[in-house]
Amino acid sequence: MQKHPGITVAALERMKETLKHPIKVLVSEDDLFVHYYFRYYKDHKAYLFISVKYLNGEGFIITSFYTDSIQ
Repeated sequence: MQKHPGITVAALERMKETLKHPIKVLVSEDDLFVHYYFRYYKDHKAYLFISVKYLNGEGFIITSFYTDSIQ
């Protein structure tokens, strides 16, 4: 959020919802500290994808976007 002050409150709420209640969580094959969260949203007809890196007991979002499939 610090680097993206223009993000909307609605987008932030969706990100929170996806992280709290994902339909699928995958762990990166390349980095076991990176997890991928997915949640489907009907209005976009797509999955919200969030990539999170965990270090020292803390997590931070690497990227987030809508995608057609869980990969």
